[in-house]
Amino acid sequence: MTPLSIAVIAFSMSADACAAAIARGAVRRPTLSQAVRAGLVFGAVETVTPLIGWALGLTAASFVTAIDHWIAFVLLGVVGGKMLFEAARRDPDAVVEEPAGRGLMTLIATAVGTSIDAAAVGVTLAFLDANIVVIALAIGMATFTMATIGMLIGRAVGVRFGSAVEFVGGLGLIAIGTSILAEHTGFLG
Repeated sequence: MTPLSIAVIAFSMSADACAAAIARGAVRRPTLSQAVRAGLVFGAVETVTPLIGWALGLTAASFVTAIDHWIAFVLLGVVGGKMLFEAARRDPDAVVEEPAGRGLMTLIATAVGTSIDAAAVGVTLAFLDANIVVIALAIGMATFTMATIGMLIGRAVGVRFGSAVEFVGGLGLIAIGTSILAEHTGFLG
């Protein structure tokens, strides 16, 4: 696999995380260190999931590909629905303060939901002669970078557009999950 192919895969896998991070940053208005920590969570999850997908692809490809779209649909739908609900009831000038454990769990759920496609890529790479470690690290680094930048972009627009960005982000996550489900079940083609 060429370096260009690896870069395209890495940044493609980070797009969902970046979109979710923008919405999250708009509402939570993170400091630079909080944005970096969120980027690390997204990046770590995106590094691990292709490795998991690759390992599962080696052992049980038919089972994983049979349910991966349902996992992505449910996780992204729940997180997106929660974002829609909170955007609809939020004071536009409020900064969200979540208890530490709850905020971290929501962040991890979002990261897992946006990384299901990376696991599917890992399954695919199990059948190719590709260096999974290099690819997983590239995906993780791209996701860390894009999610951190997304959190900071969200912070910048959050003062004026926090609820709207969260609402659009929630719709986006639901759309991504629905698209994954429709694509894998053959509904789109």
